[in-house]
Amino acid sequence: MVNMFKRSSINLSMIFFYAYFRVNQFLNKMAKALKLYFDKETIDKWASLLKKVDPGFNAQAFKRSLNKKVKTLEYKDRIKCFAQHFESYLSGDYPQKIAVLISCLPEEYPHEEGMFVHNYWVNPIGDFITLYGQEDYRLSIKAIAALTKRNTGEFAIRPFIEKHPERTLKTIHKWAKSKNFHLRRLASEGIRPRLPWATKMSTFLDEPQIIVDVLELLKNDSSKYVQRSVANNLNDLIKEDEAFALGIIKRWAKKASPQTAWIIKHAIRNYRKKKDPKEKEIMSWLTT
Repeated sequence: MVNMFKRSSINLSMIFFYAYFRVNQFLNKMAKALKLYFDKETIDKWASLLKKVDPGFNAQAFKRSLNKKVKTLEYKDRIKCFAQHFESYLSGDYPQKIAVLISCLPEEYPHEEGMFVHNYWVNPIGDFITLYGQEDYRLSIKAIAALTKRNTGEFAIRPFIEKHPERTLKTIHKWAKSKNFHLRRLASEGIRPRLPWATKMSTFLDEPQIIVDVLELLKNDSSKYVQRSVANNLNDLIKEDEAFALGIIKRWAKKASPQTAWIIKHAIRNYRKKKDPKEKEIMSWLTT
């Protein structure tokens, strides 16, 4: 009986190890394959869409050039290469080109999850706006708003924050009060100091209260998509100026709504992972 139990335990351990190995193998493969989403299939999709709305668009030349160039590129450079080809092959000036690109967008994504999987192919529009649209603020901001309702405009908005901080901040405050959860999420995500895959944004770090003023508008948001962004923004602020960020959290913790409490708990997750005693102290603020 004892031997059977030992054999069973060993078999279960082997099964668990094998399953763990295969899952990690799959995740590593997916991570490596991310750039491959911007391959011949996506190139063909864009060529077909653009040909329908731009009579002067040379679809064959676009496909031939882009297929050749993306082969040696990694993920971010592939997206940039798509944007550069939009500039080279579409007819007209920037207003005409961005109008063509926006007309190719799918319907607004209705859910809070899944847009990055289903609408990944629209990402190059963000790079196109960043590369060629900074001198046309009105059209570009309108395009970023349209893009974020299908995927995200969090990367495209950042150069406008750097170049037009006051004007863009007014737009961000407007988005934070929008009925559209995509725009509310962008209001927070776009001003994150340490947004992954983006260059560190220093514009508001000398006055982090500017960021907090936006987050104040979102701390009771009903959307988990928005809440997660606010929490991640607070987490970034903790890394930048811990004392300042904890002061904000302590103030928010007083009579916190369920939404704000969730945001705080998610924002301090690194303390919890490290078993830092600060986590217990912060949690006590929520119960007093």
